[in-house]
Amino acid sequence: MARQAYDASAIQALKGLEPVRRMPGMYTHTVHPLHIVQEVLDNAVDEALAGYGRRIVVSVFKDGSVEVADEGRGVPVDLHPVEKRPAVEVAFTMLHAGAKFSRSGEGVYHIAGGLHGVGVAVSNALSKRCEVTVYRDGHKHTIVFEGGEVKQKLKSERIRERRTGTVVRLWPDPKYFDSPHVPLAELEHLVRSKAYLLPGLTTVLRVEGKPEKSWTFARGMAEYFEYMLGERELVAPLFTGEKYFDEKSAAEHAEIEPGEGAAWAVGWVAEGEVFADSHVNLIPTRSGGTHEAGFRNGLFEALLAFMETRSLQPKGVKLVADDLWSRACFTLSARIVRTQFHGQTKEKLTTRHAARLLELCVRDPFELWLNQHPEDGKRIAELAIEQAMARASRGKKFERKKSSGVATLPGKLVDCASDDIARNELFLVEGDSAGGSAKEARDKETQAVLPLRGKVLNTMSKDARTVLANKELQAIATAIGVDPHGAEDSPDLSGLGYGKIILMTDADVDGGHIQALLLTFFFMHMPKLVEAGRVYVAQPPLYKVEVPAQGKGRPARRLYCLDDEELEEALAQLRKEKVKEGAWEILRFKGLGEMSPEQLWETTMNPDTRRLVRMQLDSQQIERARKVFELLMDAGEAEGRRNWMREHWRTVEADV
Repeated sequence: MARQAYDASAIQALKGLEPVRRMPGMYTHTVHPLHIVQEVLDNAVDEALAGYGRRIVVSVFKDGSVEVADEGRGVPVDLHPVEKRPAVEVAFTMLHAGAKFSRSGEGVYHIAGGLHGVGVAVSNALSKRCEVTVYRDGHKHTIVFEGGEVKQKLKSERIRERRTGTVVRLWPDPKYFDSPHVPLAELEHLVRSKAYLLPGLTTVLRVEGKPEKSWTFARGMAEYFEYMLGERELVAPLFTGEKYFDEKSAAEHAEIEPGEGAAWAVGWVAEGEVFADSHVNLIPTRSGGTHEAGFRNGLFEALLAFMETRSLQPKGVKLVADDLWSRACFTLSARIVRTQFHGQTKEKLTTRHAARLLELCVRDPFELWLNQHPEDGKRIAELAIEQAMARASRGKKFERKKSSGVATLPGKLVDCASDDIARNELFLVEGDSAGGSAKEARDKETQAVLPLRGKVLNTMSKDARTVLANKELQAIATAIGVDPHGAEDSPDLSGLGYGKIILMTDADVDGGHIQALLLTFFFMHMPKLVEAGRVYVAQPPLYKVEVPAQGKGRPARRLYCLDDEELEEALAQLRKEKVKEGAWEILRFKGLGEMSPEQLWETTMNPDTRRLVRMQLDSQQIERARKVFELLMDAGEAEGRRNWMREHWRTVEADV
């Protein structure tokens, strides 16, 4: 076979929107086009959030196109000072171009849903056609794109009507999505939610051939909560409230910015399904995040304080946050200046200070409310106690078994005290040094630690007997309480001792290798745990930034960054905050063992602030993943690996 030349000509620099078209999954969901419509809708909502426009109309046409029309200021159309092209063209054709990065000056967004600067550019890149109409300054401006490129240059005409706003119509390109159709039920939920999150805003959904739907919630969350609750009754009256920090109150807390805060509505039901609806800057966070964690903790701490003052805590029953939340329904809308999400689709907030922010917002108001409504508070406490007692009865002691009988737990395992499998977590930690820190850092009630020695066996082509003959893998299987098995097996999962099994390795090449070996073990020999969503990968930070005190009200602080990109974002933010260049100190962690127990807890183990990636796949996805593992990890697939790397080297980071 002829060798392919590997020289400068082989290095490609993807320009413009080409990266999006080559790798759409990095920028949006590819199951259906809802997210690229949401990016346009979010821009319209950001205008309303900033005080411009009170009506947004979303229209779905039979030809597959979707249109979003707002009453905002209209996307700027004057020439960009650097790019020398109309600003609207720059916004729709360049990644990382937008009005939400700056924190000062006229016309910028202080609080907004999108801070990546790739939103509508991605929407344009993945559409066959995109038509943008801007109304501002007594003119109507139109520009048309096809395949992400300019098809019709910006045209302007004077109009008589006094109108401002932006109208964007997209024709999603079916070749980028599994299904070309926008799911109407999800779109309706999205459009309706914007109305209740911003009281006074009217949102309209028009589907060609169907009656128009319109929503305006004058009382915001409380009114929407009643709509969601239906005919069911609450155990106690609805607890609603809002708190936003002004300059004076924000100055008392290092990381909180003026304007940040939250609005909420929460109630408890004795039976039936519960719902949780959380948002950040009006962006739906379907997977929750740090704001939800802070909200939950703040209310739970307030309930504990109320119960303690009134001696409501029964002996022998220990409440945990889940006891309060298992019967709770809530809607939550947080507003945060420096948002950080897990991925471009923004379904989970990872902004660290959001947990503290939400605790400060809700703890004292809820404790005050409970003391003002003691009978209602008592009913909520009794419901939580009932859930705790039910949990205790479900989580009775169990024996961890192997096929050969009762197994002795591995000597290096430091187990947790709780018998509640759903809450318990097992950390598989790389190295004795990191394992020592993890043992000190952990929550002894619910977190167990099993240190691993070096790199585990590559189990790609090994059978179950060989796997169990390896002491390290035997220790893992015994600690988990599940025997190695195949994809077609029906293993006994009754001995499973932990709701989450978390792989915690260094954020370097060796850590990545160990992580790959462990994932090979789980995908090939414990696929039912993966299918059940029990396996997670921790994401420890690579950098720590120590920022000195900045005068009164700005004490010293510590920032953690997952990777180089987050580090650049953090440094850019410090420069915007006028922190003296070089005043900060950057430390690159060589491994988890370098972290103190406090740092390891704060960054990687604390459920409120850590980042986890869930390895949950269905049986078909697991089968596809197993084939990839076979290609990448099987000793007999060296030639296949070389061919694969030749084909995919542009899109994959690999340590060769």
